[in-house]
Amino acid sequence: MGTGLPQDAGAPAAAPLSRRRGRVLAKLIAVYVFTLWALVTLLFLIPRAIPGDPLAVLADSGGLAPDARVLFMSHYGLDRSLVHQYGHYLAGLARGDFGQSIANQVPVGFLLRANLPWTLLLVGTSLMLSSVLSFRVGISAAWRRGEARDRAMLVASTGLHALPDYALATFLLIAFALILRLFPIAGGATPFTGSKPIVWKVADVVRHLILPCASLTLGLMGTKFLLVRNVTIGVLGQDYMVLARAKGLPERMLKYHHAGRNTVLPFLSLVGVQAGVAVGGAIFVETVFAYPGLGNLMVSAVTNLDYPVIEACFLVLALVVLTTNLVVDLVSSFLDPRLGAE
Repeated sequence: MGTGLPQDAGAPAAAPLSRRRGRVLAKLIAVYVFTLWALVTLLFLIPRAIPGDPLAVLADSGGLAPDARVLFMSHYGLDRSLVHQYGHYLAGLARGDFGQSIANQVPVGFLLRANLPWTLLLVGTSLMLSSVLSFRVGISAAWRRGEARDRAMLVASTGLHALPDYALATFLLIAFALILRLFPIAGGATPFTGSKPIVWKVADVVRHLILPCASLTLGLMGTKFLLVRNVTIGVLGQDYMVLARAKGLPERMLKYHHAGRNTVLPFLSLVGVQAGVAVGGAIFVETVFAYPGLGNLMVSAVTNLDYPVIEACFLVLALVVLTTNLVVDLVSSFLDPRLGAE
């Protein structure tokens, strides 16, 4: 009997919390699905709004004989109504079929499998490094606010935030690849290395990744650094921080457990927003370094008006951004103490 009372008393509080979390989850998924549908529709319409004709581009390059134009128009469904093309496009996506590249005459899925891992490696590594570094550096700068180190970090972060991704990438390419010759000029790996050991191949991929990753990481750090610094400064004078100092707690605990935890929710929200910024920046960075990711593939597809490839590249990148934001929103909603409030 003694054990039944606490369980009964706790059940009413647990049930509403569970329902609130369920509603948050359902709302986030509903917004995600609607946004995904809107993006799919826009990605179908936007390439077709670009002036030009993909088959004309193919013919100009010598890849299409004039008498084969009608057959190609019928094969790709370009001779049918926009509504019919949209329905065929949605049916293909439902089957996981992105169609066939008009310019390359290969399945779009083959091109995605060849290029997507490189972009995920670049964007994922840059987001992780920029988040960890900006969090630690931001808290350290707030702890030393007003000192020379803090002012230097403020100037550097402001400058990096204002510098375009392609400009920073170009500077790093010229300085460290062309002049100092410390890193490769282009590519994601050295070609024709099939006989090399796996450790050498991994090191080679990392060596090619360093400059593109540094360009994207430095560009993403500025905003997160300023957020962490400003939020941390705002809590340093709070009563609980004064009490924690009076207790003689270690400085590391004061920084990251007491002061730093206040930045977690806004920091996570900013990371979600920056997922889109990172994907957009990766397109420019990959172009500068000729990195074999979706950025280079997209530039080539837009040049050739390759509708299936344009749609697939933008859709995959949009899925990466949406999924990252969904995960961040879910984590934030469950970390938010207001969710458990009565």
